Amino acid sequence: MNIKKYLKRIGIYDTPKPTLTTLKGLQKNHLLNIPFENLDIHHKKLITLSIDDIYDKIVLEKRGGFCYELNGLFYELLVAIGFEAKRVSARVYDESKGYGQEFDHLAIIVTINDTDYLTDVGFGEFAFAPLALNPGVIQNDERGSYLIDKFDEEYLRVSNLEAGKSTPEYIFKEKKRAFKEYEAMCHYHQTSPDSHFTTQRLISLPTENGRITITGNKLKIKEFEIIKETEIKSEQEFNDLIQRLFYK
Repeated sequence: MNIKKYLKRIGIYDTPKPTLTTLKGLQKNHLLNIPFENLDIHHKKLITLSIDDIYDKIVLEKRGGFCYELNGLFYELLVAIGFEAKRVSARVYDESKGYGQEFDHLAIIVTINDTDYLTDVGFGEFAFAPLALNPGVIQNDERGSYLIDKFDEEYLRVSNLEAGKSTPEYIFKEKKRAFKEYEAMCHYHQTSPDSHFTTQRLISLPTENGRITITGNKLKIKEFEIIKETEIKSEQEFNDLIQRLFYK
């Protein structure tokens, strides 16, 4: 993995030091430059937990990916820079189904000056900055307000707070995990009809003031509180849009 090329891919041209300021910049830049997408799943192209393959896809081909790819590669970047980091298993919340299985999501915990931070560039809509593992304290972010609290004796829960309502994002343990432990769930999310990744194609990228998303054949552009939606009428139009809007 070429660290300089990876950093350039997310708009960073200096060699950073492992500080909290650096981590904040890395997370935000990563989110703004690399889309969350499941297109390979709908093209029947197998996604494996190979860092070399993920690097080629995201950095060299200027593509995006889903959590195992995005956070899997971001973890390698953080360690290479000198951060103390570990992969953790998370279970994503669904309003109708509750929490998913173990290894449903890959997130990262980084320790800086004896403080642990949840960092995540592979969840889609999430905080622009790392969240301190400080249970019970509301943390205000550019993308909203978040709360980490104890879910039970084993798990912490991260929730989004909006208009007085708390909506869980996922629960997670602080236990360090090996990348290969996510293989079964990575396969599940590519093949199971019960996975939301197999239901329809998705590609999404935040902007400073909103978000651009294609779901199925619908393009949605949000700028501040203004939302515009248009129907994509052909595969050629779809391919043109993803090249123009996402694969820069």
